[in-house]
Amino acid sequence: MTISMYRTYAPVFLQILPAMSTCLDKAQAYATAKKVDPSVLLQSRLFPDMFPLVRQVQIATDFAKGTVARLAGQEPPKFEDNETTIDQLKARIAKTIDFIKEFKPSQIDGSEERDVTMVLGGQPRQFKGENYLVGFSLPNFFFHATTAYAILRHNGVELGKGDFMRAPG
Repeated sequence: MTISMYRTYAPVFLQILPAMSTCLDKAQAYATAKKVDPSVLLQSRLFPDMFPLVRQVQIATDFAKGTVARLAGQEPPKFEDNETTIDQLKARIAKTIDFIKEFKPSQIDGSEERDVTMVLGGQPRQFKGENYLVGFSLPNFFFHATTAYAILRHNGVELGKGDFMRAPG
């Protein structure tokens, strides 16, 4: 039995990205209630050599939109990475969700053997579609989405597993 490439990523991204947006809503409410400048949360990190929250969200959305585009044989759209507010990050997430929803299963299924080339660290890296999706893209997406969640939780935003996992649908 072959894997449905579309079913492997679409429900995942369309579950986690809205949950990430809801977590940002809770971050905004927390900042307001505690009289904390939201930019403090956006620039928070789990460790000094890790990216801050704002960059974690940017990278998670980059993996989501990039995955879809590359599996469809398209160039991913470029986002400016200039978000400085929670609302701007939420708009980026919404734009990513809208982009993902533009694709149909017929554009993605059958891409298991499609050649995917990306530049990482200045060097081209080549994948086959299925390996790119399950061995590179999804793990990276989850790493950055989870790290964004962990930064908020570490800073006192009241979040639980249900906030991260948000019921699909």
